[in-house]
Amino acid sequence: MNAKQIVRLSNVIGITAILLLVYWVFTFILIQVFGLKVFRENMTESFYLSVLGILALMVGSLIINIMFNLTRIAEKHNLDTIDSKTNKWKFLTLTMIFPIIAIILFGGDYLTTSKKEKLLIKSAESIIAANKANSDKLVNYSFSEKYIIETSDILEILSGTDKHFPSVTVIVKDSIKGAPVYLGFNEYYEGSLKDTIQPKKRRFLYKTTKEERDYLENIFEKGSDELRYSSYNGNYELFYPYKKNGKKIILYFSDQQRYGKLGS
Repeated sequence: MNAKQIVRLSNVIGITAILLLVYWVFTFILIQVFGLKVFRENMTESFYLSVLGILALMVGSLIINIMFNLTRIAEKHNLDTIDSKTNKWKFLTLTMIFPIIAIILFGGDYLTTSKKEKLLIKSAESIIAANKANSDKLVNYSFSEKYIIETSDILEILSGTDKHFPSVTVIVKDSIKGAPVYLGFNEYYEGSLKDTIQPKKRRFLYKTTKEERDYLENIFEKGSDELRYSSYNGNYELFYPYKKNGKKIILYFSDQQRYGKLGS
């Protein structure tokens, strides 16, 4: 292998390494900024990746330095001609890779989110269909130790049947000192019917955003049966209204996914 071939090989390796680094940084920024879930592992170890990125930049700089010095030496002895049109097309091709990466990432995130929405809706439907008696018990709300314990037991059984089952909270509307509030009950309650001290409603207040309060008001006050699904940064939420004999509750499904994937 002569000097010219070595220079060409070093150019190819150097440029390839630099381009891969640029595309990797671009991909990483998109995933971190927009909370995209596409790959099998969610790239959340920002610190370690940043260190690796800095080291890669240092190596890339060294490669560029060596590459250009070797190129200058080679050009003194081998006056190579450069095709400007070919270089222009190469530049355009390499530039087009950026929007392609963005399309793949956002498309993969959309597919992951859509799939999770369907799974959560199916989970809600299966709960009601397979546990009709228990679902009716959940709807028969009255603030009491008995209802809270019974609800906790029902949700614990439902969650224990499937290791991939999302967290479920029963949301109801009530009032405290005349002010309307929303209460949330989940499986994580430890109490006993023998307790002399009754639970306080304030303990079960369900915190909401303005958008969620508007949605809950439409459900409980205006008779809407609309589902509400949202996803952000790997968190998936589904509000599923359920009505029986004029009484209504909302089954709130939430699932946190550390990573997303395009496959199963």
